Amino acid sequence: MTDVLDLPAAGKLLGLDLGTKTIGVAISDGMRYSATPLVTIKRQKFTADADELLRLIADNSAVGIVLGLPLNMDGSEGPRAQSTRAFARNLAQKTSIPIAFWDERLSTAAVTRTLIEADTRRDRRAEVVDKLAASYILQGVLERLRRG
Repeated sequence: MTDVLDLPAAGKLLGLDLGTKTIGVAISDGMRYSATPLVTIKRQKFTADADELLRLIADNSAVGIVLGLPLNMDGSEGPRAQSTRAFARNLAQKTSIPIAFWDERLSTAAVTRTLIEADTRRDRRAEVVDKLAASYILQGVLERLRRG
């Protein structure tokens, strides 16, 4: 795994919000100004999930992956963070593009709050929250990369 500052200097990045039932996916533009929600993948077995991610990487010519790391509020790593790291290790065996982690604490809560404020129906929020959380995570990385 790599630090976000060590990701390739140019090219699109894929952002992932890894949940137990779904994977939210976002993509950056080539200039890395903005992150756009792409899709929500319904989780299956790892191989099927990885195959879908590899297809998205190829279809979008992504040069790096940013994976949201669900740390505890005190910054420690619990079972979900360890599961995310295991997913990244397994995915790294299937692709040569670098994978970096980004602290995703409160990303889903922030997105959900925004959707509620926008008066989005509960069923619609459930459909979009994961890919919006992936976009939120990726946008944080893009801003960090711009600061250097």
